[in-house]
This record gives sequence, structure tokens and C-alpha cells, in this order.
Amino acid sequence: MQRRAKSGRRSGCPISIALEVFGDPWSLLIVRDLLFKDLRTFKELLGAGEGMATNVLSDRLQRLEEAGIITRASDPGDARRVRYGLTPKGADLAPVLVELVLWSAKYEKTDAPAAVVREMKKRRKPFITRLQSKWKSKSSQWPTSINAF
Repeated sequence: MQRRAKSGRRSGCPISIALEVFGDPWSLLIVRDLLFKDLRTFKELLGAGEGMATNVLSDRLQRLEEAGIITRASDPGDARRVRYGLTPKGADLAPVLVELVLWSAKYEKTDAPAAVVREMKKRRKPFITRLQSKWKSKSSQWPTSINAF
């Protein structure tokens, strides 16, 4: 029987820790939608085309918020609506997602626009910096999107 460490983690392995935070099929897709697709509301995230059930989306949003990956706040234009965004910790996943896109595009047929994949490949660092900066900027809680996908 496997014992959990006092921290509640399976182990101190960095990969194991990362998988505990976002190692299900949905969490990185939520981060993708915030990072690349400019989706912000529950309804937008639900309609992202992955077929996620509402209870699964609610659960993953809560987990990601508890992990410090996303934030949740009232929409400045309509206080009844909640908007989600990435924290700097969440924005730091940009290089991981870019590498996953490049790996997938190299070996599989994907829906990622070829021009975006080329830019990721040729100008990886500036592309990642641009993705991250929109979330790490103090000037705008609700940044504009790159709309990569």
C-alpha cells in the first residue's frame, strides 16, 4: 500500500506533484482555453468543444483555483457573472502548453493553425513571453487574447 507524504502528496517527485495539480484530462484544457482562446466565463469554457460535463468543469475550476492556477472574480461589466483568469503561476504553464502543441503537431494531425505552430517554433521565446505577459501585467485583470486557436 502506497503511503502519502505528510504534505498530502504521493511523493516529492516533481512530475507526480504536477500530475496531482493538473494531471486529469480537463485541467490543462481549461488552462489552454484561458491562455489561447480568451474564454473567461463558465458558459464559454463549457462550450469550448471538448464535451466537458458541467459538474466536471465546476470541480476542475475549483481545483485549479485552490492550486493557485486560476482566479475567479466578478465580471466588471456584470457583477452577477463570474470571470476566470490565470494567475502568474498559471501563466507560467505557457511554455509547457507550447511544447505540448509543438510535440502534437510534429507527430499528429491537429487543429492548431499552421501559422501559429510556425510562430511557436520559430519565435518560441517571444511567443511564450507574449502569452505570459498578458496575465502577469498588473494593468489589466482581464487581458486581451492572442486567440491562437
